[in-house]
Amino acid sequence: MARLGSNSVYILSNFARTVFYIGVTNIHEKRIREHRSSEGSVFTAKYKCHFLVYYEDFNDINNAIAREKQL
Repeated sequence: MARLGSNSVYILSNFARTVFYIGVTNIHEKRIREHRSSEGSVFTAKYKCHFLVYYEDFNDINNAIAREKQL
């Protein structure tokens, strides 16, 4: 798995790449592990969004949140 930075916006998808989930985290690998074990959110568990397809790192959490909203 890729190493995410201090504040990251990430996109998860299902196997078929038909459903996407966008999130912000500062706990990196742990958060992705939670999604993959269906503990991350009800949405990612329901739609099996367990594949990390994109991420961006930010030094400032406010910039990360703004980018999440933009996406």
